[in-house]
Amino acid sequence: MKKRRKKKNNNYFTKVHEDAILEYINCEDRNLRNEIYKEIVRPAFLEMINKIVFTYKFTNLPNVENLKDECEIHLITVLSNFDPTKGSKAFSYFSVITKNWFIAKVKKTAIQLKREAGYDEISKQVEMDHLAIYNQYYDEREKKEFMEHLWVEIRKWEKQNLKDNERKVLEAIKILFADAESIEIFNKKAIYLYIREITNLNTKQVLNNLNKFRIEYVGFKKKWNK
Repeated sequence: MKKRRKKKNNNYFTKVHEDAILEYINCEDRNLRNEIYKEIVRPAFLEMINKIVFTYKFTNLPNVENLKDECEIHLITVLSNFDPTKGSKAFSYFSVITKNWFIAKVKKTAIQLKREAGYDEISKQVEMDHLAIYNQYYDEREKKEFMEHLWVEIRKWEKQNLKDNERKVLEAIKILFADAESIEIFNKKAIYLYIREITNLNTKQVLNNLNKFRIEYVGFKKKWNK
């Protein structure tokens, strides 16, 4: 197995690590699996755990260093459960598992404090301290992965047996997505106006042909949420 360089900073969980996880899952050689985990997967897991603990202020949990070790063990036990065919990337999959694992510890700690203190405010305060934290990096990364998967889905729509007007609307959708950052859209009517200008269709034609892709998108979103 070739050694791969491990990157740091916000790119610590790269395609190298995604591929290594798949290699680990499909490998039947126990020694090789251990080597893959130790050399490639484990460093990424440890950094992910540390970042999540810091980001969501789980640092206030009692014996947090021991909990980090326990969380890693938990990730090892569920490592083989990852299924890339379900649409999510390994980073998203295991970061959600990690965050939920620590949230469970927060709730357990809150219950213990509640029993010791004898009132509900302890439980509420502990959960507020740990769960109501917003983090731009994870939010942006999730948005990026969502858009990547949505583009893959749109490519599938292109291969369908579309009518001329449906194809025009789909091309307009692609243009709007591609230039989303530079287009000013304040409401749904503005979107319809853009599509009308791009396709030269009237509002009724736009709405009728857009319905097909609404249905496709709803199905995609349900799969993504799962």
